[in-house]
Amino acid sequence: MKKLSYEDIQSKRPDKNELFRLQRFPVVTILENIRSLYNVGSMFRTADAARIAYMYLCGYTPYPPRKEIEKTALGSTESVPWEHSTKPQQVIKMLKNQGFVIAALEHTTTSVAYTTYTYSYPLCIVVGNEVHGVSDDVLAMCDTAIEIPMFGIKHSLNVAVAYGIVVYHAVMEYQMK
Repeated sequence: MKKLSYEDIQSKRPDKNELFRLQRFPVVTILENIRSLYNVGSMFRTADAARIAYMYLCGYTPYPPRKEIEKTALGSTESVPWEHSTKPQQVIKMLKNQGFVIAALEHTTTSVAYTTYTYSYPLCIVVGNEVHGVSDDVLAMCDTAIEIPMFGIKHSLNVAVAYGIVVYHAVMEYQMK
């Protein structure tokens, strides 16, 4: 076994122009009222790596250009299609009209573990504020809720980490269909 160099890895990746010609996975995300610019940057980087179709930065979620987002996004704000909307409800309504299933990443009375949920596509995953989660108004518009089971004393993971787990799982499930 030999560790790959940066050049070895880079030679296997599409460039930005090629990336926009490749088909994206039918997964979009809504980031609702995320506080941390660094979390937003990390989610951009995950969205790029998973080649999801779109990101909606909603409510007071910060959006590019911001140096704090770029610090963790490492240029992925240029490779992920995104837009900002102050009204996540309007985005959800539009996506539902396009046939998207809307899944909140949230602990609820009916949420299902992300590993046992039966994924349908196109899919929109909604993630909420680091402290308060998905707002009640937005949650009421979601078709389902999925959760990451917690086995320690904390009830949740960092939002960017949780985002990465569920987005990658959704993409892998799609590839296996």
